[in-house]
Amino acid sequence: MPRVVHFEIQASDPARVNSFYSELFGWKFNQWGDAPYWLIETGEEGTRGINGGLLPRRGPIPADGQSVNAFVCTVEVPDLDARFAKALSLGGVAAVPKMPIPGVGWLAYIKDPDGNILGMLQPDAAAK
Repeated sequence: MPRVVHFEIQASDPARVNSFYSELFGWKFNQWGDAPYWLIETGEEGTRGINGGLLPRRGPIPADGQSVNAFVCTVEVPDLDARFAKALSLGGVAAVPKMPIPGVGWLAYIKDPDGNILGMLQPDAAAK
């Protein structure tokens, strides 16, 4: 069955969004040649997950309350409360507060400084 192998983040200010994700998750950004495109390394080769890219947004930042018009990625984190607080301190905005996903874990959503929605999940089979 086909699987997602790459994701992209659009940003009106790529440097600001690069800094946000670098500080929040430790992701590494490398510009692809002279193009306005940065490859994103999200983890070590051979570990669970995918890498992605960052590119300039070709339109306005999503308005608050606008329906989601893109895939939303969710990142597994070891401590959702700490990572959610860090996201807010780095300029992120709460989109959906922490909630249990029974038998799976704890889930919350933020908006990055450019308005992109991102999920964060702390695995916990006992979540109710």
